[in-house]
Amino acid sequence: MSVLVAGTETPAGHAAYLFAITEARRRGEGLVYFLLDGEHTPSESLGDISETIERPDDRTHSPAGDLIDRAERDDISAVVIGVRHRTAVAKLFLGSSAQQIILEANKPVICIKS
Repeated sequence: MSVLVAGTETPAGHAAYLFAITEARRRGEGLVYFLLDGEHTPSESLGDISETIERPDDRTHSPAGDLIDRAERDDISAVVIGVRHRTAVAKLFLGSSAQQIILEANKPVICIKS
């Protein structure tokens, strides 16, 4: 089994990645870094944790939809995402990938603030 983390180049994304390393170590599992944007260099704090970087080339849905599909398709024990504060109006008009993942994923979702 593995912990899946949504990889973004944001403060919340970095916080989620560091938490996911700790969570994978606590569970004795591997880590899957699902690259949503930017680039990724594995952390030196991985230690004995194995990390797989997934760079989906062909988007079949939204990035959040692809992440949910990945979590359902493989042996994922939990999904870790970074979240940031947004007003209710911003959520109404712009939607929220985090909200989609929280509501649609059939795996436990751990939300981390930066």
